[in-house]
Amino acid sequence: MNVSGKGQSSGKKTGRRRGAIRRRRDSHDNPSDIIAALDLGTNNCRLLIASPEPGGFKVIDGFSQIVRLGEGVSLSGRLSQTAMKRTTLALKMCAERIVNRGVRHGRYIATEACRKAENGEEFLAQIEDEVGLRLETITSHEEAELTLTGCRPLFNLSTPYALTFDVGGGSAEILWVKLREGRKPKILDWISLPCGVVTMTERYGNPDISLESYVKMVNDIRTLLQPFEDKHGISSAMANKQVQMLGTAGTVTTIAGVQMGLKRYNRSLVDGSWLNFDTVFSLCAKLVKASFEERAAYACIGRNRAELVVAGCGVLEAICKTWPAGRLRVADRGVREGILLGLSRLVIGQPKAVKNAMGRHTEVRPKLLKPLRVHQENAATSRR
Repeated sequence: MNVSGKGQSSGKKTGRRRGAIRRRRDSHDNPSDIIAALDLGTNNCRLLIASPEPGGFKVIDGFSQIVRLGEGVSLSGRLSQTAMKRTTLALKMCAERIVNRGVRHGRYIATEACRKAENGEEFLAQIEDEVGLRLETITSHEEAELTLTGCRPLFNLSTPYALTFDVGGGSAEILWVKLREGRKPKILDWISLPCGVVTMTERYGNPDISLESYVKMVNDIRTLLQPFEDKHGISSAMANKQVQMLGTAGTVTTIAGVQMGLKRYNRSLVDGSWLNFDTVFSLCAKLVKASFEERAAYACIGRNRAELVVAGCGVLEAICKTWPAGRLRVADRGVREGILLGLSRLVIGQPKAVKNAMGRHTEVRPKLLKPLRVHQENAATSRR
């Protein structure tokens, strides 16, 4: 994982950037210890700010907002002006937190929406100019590696293999992993499929996904998954109790929260919990048959997720039917945590490697914004 080279800026001024960030050096005793990770996906914009600790980090601030950056990309191939405007406002809020917390070392990444859209890089250049955050578009393979790093603490090393999946807004990544005591997990193989919740909703919804369309969607996704199963014989290894399953991102955390009957989403309860497949199938069937308003009434779904959760159920059901592990572990962690772990190791163990890496933000402070109504994260209630 590259967090000291391409993932960091040199700290040099670029002259033309009007937007951007000037760090408050006088507001923190040791601002070089503050690290940050930002993940701009197809559906969400998420930021974590932390202080490094041996073997990990301590979260001190966070931000999460649904921006739907990838809305319409699967149909038009471009980011829309409306989606870019929403996302720019959210990134300005992230920039304010980065400034106010005195972040010095950060990595800010974009994933499927910017990978796929023909104007993705143009948008990121606009963000650097207007906001002062320099985001990099990473490959789906690096996205998978960072997610795996972030989820590593949840694996049971007595089971030799893991099948992990990350259902995002634009794509779904499936990883076949070898677990090794005292060493980092090894990705034996992986696939990235265009089966994110935004993509599937736009493909199978009209605008809602009917029961007939849902069944077709599940079968279509299973068809895409089958070659990966045929190649590795994962189901046979599962039958021999050699495989554990772990899922991350909004679909599994939402289903877990609904299953628990939470009145408010609570990360500390959801992260690391278990979902039995019988529960997955029954809840998915219930949500598919429910109306938008009925889905929105669930505290862990709400109006922002009510439209997309049916597609998420379809992807989740297809994965569970292809690989009948019986239960899966739920992870409310991933790319950001993977980035922070890497940055923490560098700051603590290799300070010279980040001596000139002042974080991927530029030096001119952005204009203060009026507060927006957003979901702010903390250690107890954050979600991916």
